[in-house]
Amino acid sequence: MSFIGTLGAAAGLTVIVAAAASVTLTPALLGLLGRRIDRLRVRTPVAEPTGTNDVWHRWAARVGRSPWLFLVAGLVVLGVLAIPVGSLHLGHIDAGAQPTSSTDRRAYDLISQGFGPGANGPITVVAELDSQQAADPSQSQALATTLQHDLSAAPGVASVTPPKPTPDHALLVSTVTPATGPQDRATTDLIHTLEDHTVPDALSGTGATGYVTGPTVSGQTFTDTLVAKLPLIIGVVVAAAFVLLLCVFRSPLVALKAAVLNLFSIAAAYGVVVAVFQWGWGGSLLGVGEKVPIESYVPMMMFAIIFGLSMDYEVFLLARIRETWLHRGDNHLSVATGLAATARVITCAALIMTSVFLAFMLSPNVVVKMLALGLGVSVIVDATVVRLLLVPATMYLFGRANWWIPAWLDRRLPRLDPEGPAQPPKPAA
Repeated sequence: MSFIGTLGAAAGLTVIVAAAASVTLTPALLGLLGRRIDRLRVRTPVAEPTGTNDVWHRWAARVGRSPWLFLVAGLVVLGVLAIPVGSLHLGHIDAGAQPTSSTDRRAYDLISQGFGPGANGPITVVAELDSQQAADPSQSQALATTLQHDLSAAPGVASVTPPKPTPDHALLVSTVTPATGPQDRATTDLIHTLEDHTVPDALSGTGATGYVTGPTVSGQTFTDTLVAKLPLIIGVVVAAAFVLLLCVFRSPLVALKAAVLNLFSIAAAYGVVVAVFQWGWGGSLLGVGEKVPIESYVPMMMFAIIFGLSMDYEVFLLARIRETWLHRGDNHLSVATGLAATARVITCAALIMTSVFLAFMLSPNVVVKMLALGLGVSVIVDATVVRLLLVPATMYLFGRANWWIPAWLDRRLPRLDPEGPAQPPKPAA
């Protein structure tokens, strides 16, 4: 688990450094370069939209005419992409998923052919005897016989070695070979069966204590721990984002909508990853030779990164929408103006991030490919379906309710207004 903590600390430090550089180093460099920043041009600069007839204003007007249609269409797209999440199977990806040219994969295949697929992930069962059992060989042997019988009878077991005592007769050690490979769901079920039923039942009333261990079991324990903690992680992150957005935009509805839409886009990215890697849809095109489970820490990492990126785009878009709302008091005009002002920047940022993420698809490591595809797809979905369909459609539908906040809540919240002190809205024309 320290591995996950280290990742989190490194990511947090990176964000702090990047934020500090963006408000200190970047302005200083731009000031030094001055107009020379545009000396080398790739193309003619494109002016920001100044009227109401550019493509983004026209798109916003189209969404405004049929917001329900675009809202339903966006939700259907995300819903279809998220369908595979229902069959999500977390596990540990082993050498069986490596390219056939690697020595690890060749050794894995030879072991499977010679001793069965379960030989690549043997399970060690240990019984710790009490002092009376350790001193009496007959009791120890009887316990070993019972334990071997119960282990052999467990579903999904290919073979069991006779439990052997250690030199001091304090332990009995046996090796269980599953009938399936380490990545199979059946092996996961077998581990849970041994831990929860078989070993405790075999040693019940004997005074001995049982343990199930080994590399495969350790990996599954790591997975189970992450699965148990994932709801807490998601809850804390979503709650923190909601509170911060509420303080910045002074709107419970806008903050709640942003958090919910981000969860939709994350679910869609999860679905694509499951379909490609777990179901095998197009996996061969990405260099993945077989169906594999989803690496246990991938959903957690994807959630953290995707939610952060989504919030970047959300804050950037909503800040411009709210700025226009504070000055004009017209919800339709605010949505159209904000979308037109930020669409090009969001699109360019999304292209950069997508290119960075998808570049990691060239790695031979399956876990790296998994993260790369999930993050790349999530940015595409967020910058298109969410930002161009769902956000404007919902803001059109909610109207002035977007900016409602109870007076008591407004008084108690700290003010983190990105546009400075709010000005009273001018009446709409």
